[in-house]
Amino acid sequence: MYDIVIRNGLVVDGEGQAGVRADVAIQDGKIVVVGAVSGEARRTIDATGRIVAPGFIDPHTHFDAQLLWDGQARPALEHGVTSVIPGNCSLSLAPLRAADRATVVGMFQQIEEMPAEAFAERFAKWTWEDFAGYCAAIEPDLAINVAPLVGHSVIRLWVMGAESQQRAATPVEIGAMRDLLRQCLRDGAIGLSTSFIDVDAGGRPVPSRFAQFDELDALCQVLGENGGRMLQVVPEFYDADITIARIDQLAELSLKHAIPTTFSPVFDSNATPTSAPRILDRVAEQFARGARVWPQMQTRPIDISFSLLNPSLFLARLPRWVRVLRQPLAQRRAALEDGETRRTMIADCGPDGGEAMFGGLVVRGGDKAPKAYVGRRLGDIARERGEGAAEAVLNISRENDLDVAFLAANGGHHDTARIGPMLANPLVHIGASDGGAHLASFSTYGDTGYLFSEFVRKSGDFTLEQAVKKITADTADIWGLKDRGRLKAGLAADIVVFDADTIARLEERPVFDLPGDGMRYIRSATGVDVVLVNGAVAYANGAYTDARSGAICR
Repeated sequence: MYDIVIRNGLVVDGEGQAGVRADVAIQDGKIVVVGAVSGEARRTIDATGRIVAPGFIDPHTHFDAQLLWDGQARPALEHGVTSVIPGNCSLSLAPLRAADRATVVGMFQQIEEMPAEAFAERFAKWTWEDFAGYCAAIEPDLAINVAPLVGHSVIRLWVMGAESQQRAATPVEIGAMRDLLRQCLRDGAIGLSTSFIDVDAGGRPVPSRFAQFDELDALCQVLGENGGRMLQVVPEFYDADITIARIDQLAELSLKHAIPTTFSPVFDSNATPTSAPRILDRVAEQFARGARVWPQMQTRPIDISFSLLNPSLFLARLPRWVRVLRQPLAQRRAALEDGETRRTMIADCGPDGGEAMFGGLVVRGGDKAPKAYVGRRLGDIARERGEGAAEAVLNISRENDLDVAFLAANGGHHDTARIGPMLANPLVHIGASDGGAHLASFSTYGDTGYLFSEFVRKSGDFTLEQAVKKITADTADIWGLKDRGRLKAGLAADIVVFDADTIARLEERPVFDLPGDGMRYIRSATGVDVVLVNGAVAYANGAYTDARSGAICR
């Protein structure tokens, strides 16, 4: 008797060919039959009128901390995602000495906008220092598969201490980093992440940015020696010329050490319409040489929300705002009551009084937001008040105890007609969801549903089968996840059952599920009926189950 049989669905196996009507039988966490199944099962799932596909794989997340209290990595499963890759952007929670925890937590809070309550409740329970200890801490409660990267910044911090943010490494220190990386790869890390742009809580470059090329080259040699593991990079994505130079550098590392590399994000924007095409052209040139440099693109535009209760990446270009918002809350409130401080902050926004930056925002809400303003464009409100846009942000916030949220909608990808063909490019890797990060500002999920709703059903840039392949087998192959991404006998039973006609991302909603009842915004999905992880039902009919069948993908 089988454990589970999924019957009567259209099986789209992840390899791109047309779907076929078939059953899928599961035993002991593995797929054992794809075809006509006549045997009995302990549980039968009727997939009539539905697609049966491999579980989707999300290659760019920051669930590192969230997995300590939420082994389901919400909302990933409800989007059909069965495997996630955390540890991106040079940051992971191991290897990490106890004395350095506050330093790395500060980096997570700055770069990924994770509130203090996301760490405080679990801080006393961090009993590990090495990578094996971190994996052991999260694995028992996992309902989703996790293939973690180890961060270059924490490797540097472990070896060099505070000097990791001051200077280049010596040959001896590079040797120690190589040894540490080898151990992390043995203990469960799938590869290495690094960053060329990020800063810590004090505005200083993160440790990885102090590495010289010889250090990165030495670490990539270790990746090559261990089966060709992945190098993930955050380049200077705001500048196409610098990004292209990074692509060339990654190509040399890929060719020299026989490793795959990936970088993110790549945005298409009306402000710089030639950037993404130029970047993809250089990627194609390097692939023609034999290099593997995978650019990651999101399917969806980004919605960014912020209030003055917390620092926000939306305001990172305004140094006076950053200085004020980094202060403790009581001092921040006092500073914002000072007229001269507000004048300097407004001056930071340019001669238009912040109209270009803030005028198009919408007042999103917040417990104390004036009801007459919610849902309205800030520029219109500012004119009614006789204020500039930046002044209105400051004054509306001050008048309401800073508890007013502002929304910048549909950033990044401005033209879906332009984006579709880029996403369909076989060299483009769909990713960069940032799940688990930007908990109170970005609504960071929806890539999978948006792929089907916008680029399969609406534009036709993908067939259903091509879209499934893009986020299953293609991703598994890029990352070396050999038993994921396909519906084939003998592979892990990571499976999603969904409605091709309705799968989509829903509007975002606030949820209070962070430790300490902290709020974050998430996007739920529609059209995803059932999600199985290693043969157990983890999500079904709109609800999470008690299954804890996830694993570290070593």
